[in-house]
Amino acid sequence: MSELTFDTLIDDGNYLGSERARQENKVLLDELERKKKARSLAVPTDDNKVKSRLREIGEPITLFGERAADRRDRLIYVVSQINAARGEDAMAVDDESSDDESEDGGEEFYTEGSLELLEARRRLAEYSLPRAQKRVAQQRIDSKMPLGRIIDIRKKVFAEVKAFANLGSQIGDERPIAQVRFSPNSKILATGSWSGNVKLWNVPSCTPIKTLTGHSDRIGGVAWHPKATLSQSENAVNLVSGAGDTNLQLWSLNSDQPLAILKGHEDRVCRVAFHPSGNYVASASFDTTWRLWDVNTHKELLLQEGHSKEVYSVEFQDDGALVASGYQIATGSGDDTVRIWDMRSLKALYTIPAHLSNVSDIRFFRSDNIPFTPSAASSKDTKDNDVNMDATDDSKADPDKTSALNGIEQAEQDYHYRSGLYFASAGYDGLVKLWSADDWQLLRTLPTDGGKVMSVDLSNDAKLLASGTYNRNFQMFAPEDLPI
Repeated sequence: MSELTFDTLIDDGNYLGSERARQENKVLLDELERKKKARSLAVPTDDNKVKSRLREIGEPITLFGERAADRRDRLIYVVSQINAARGEDAMAVDDESSDDESEDGGEEFYTEGSLELLEARRRLAEYSLPRAQKRVAQQRIDSKMPLGRIIDIRKKVFAEVKAFANLGSQIGDERPIAQVRFSPNSKILATGSWSGNVKLWNVPSCTPIKTLTGHSDRIGGVAWHPKATLSQSENAVNLVSGAGDTNLQLWSLNSDQPLAILKGHEDRVCRVAFHPSGNYVASASFDTTWRLWDVNTHKELLLQEGHSKEVYSVEFQDDGALVASGYQIATGSGDDTVRIWDMRSLKALYTIPAHLSNVSDIRFFRSDNIPFTPSAASSKDTKDNDVNMDATDDSKADPDKTSALNGIEQAEQDYHYRSGLYFASAGYDGLVKLWSADDWQLLRTLPTDGGKVMSVDLSNDAKLLASGTYNRNFQMFAPEDLPI
């Protein structure tokens, strides 16, 4: 099978070759037309008038956790659906709308994207498509394993996740620790504090290695290049930091001065994250936006809005593949939720009510391709189950069954911990939470010694979890009885 690339993908012009595809395309076009007409609706901004109009058309005046802006969006959606059903172009919503609302002020508008953004999207596709192809191939291999075996493997992995316990804490700076990040080789921990410093610590001894100074205000985000401490040169960009001075700074490991300063945010930068390719950086800010930057050209490529309050965190998902695809992003916000976004459609796919207070940080597990080794007890149970399935040992007489069992055992040997299999979130409620990343279910809640947890991270070797707290400490967690 030839490798899937961007060029081979766009050469295939038969994506509308089936009747089903034509129907799906028509539904999409109809939805786009409905949204276009919805933007022309005269919708009141006064929340009381919005509730009154919802009551008139038989809709609930409010939903659980719904804010005024969300309620107004719901009114627009409902009225646009009514218009579509009636075949009307537009339906007046409020004849008493405020006169100071200009016609352009209530409409969504678009600006032409830059050539740099177009080229970046092409490079993202070139990076992601071959990896997506490998992911699909791996999924076909995994599909040969019985569902029961896969569940057993997942239970073993999540059993270790659920067994995380506190190893201890250490004072990391004279001001709150806003960010903790393990290096890709899991041997260095970077901490960013409100003092404006980035400190590098040896793991697991937690002895200081180096201090990077450059920001004039509180540091909110620190991120490692995906190849830093592995194959990346120490003179190249290995770290990025963001701070209250609204700037991002790119760092090498051999210099005390930043390699570049990225400017564009209008308020404090809360979090930063490298795309799995290492060519792009995402940043989240108090200006309610997140942005995408080109590491090589130092230019801003994309500005994305969506949250109603400050965006506290931003993170690329590895998409559960052996190699990262990076098309999904998880963001945490002051609205106490985690949202899963699809970069291809720029839409929120899922919303998780994660914490009782601000979601300050999110971190997906990224593996070092760690092989899965079934425990002795698990292997014994598996063999016993195979024997008990039948009164006689058919595998000796049936070559096909023997081959199938050997194939399952080989698949188990080839099974690895998947990147993106689970993630951790930190909140101002003083908790760290671990979640599965396929059904978004809570796996474990870890209390800390700080009133606010500012940051959280998972090491690539699946052995450690670190958190940074408002009381200037960083803490280490590990699965119980797991050697460090």
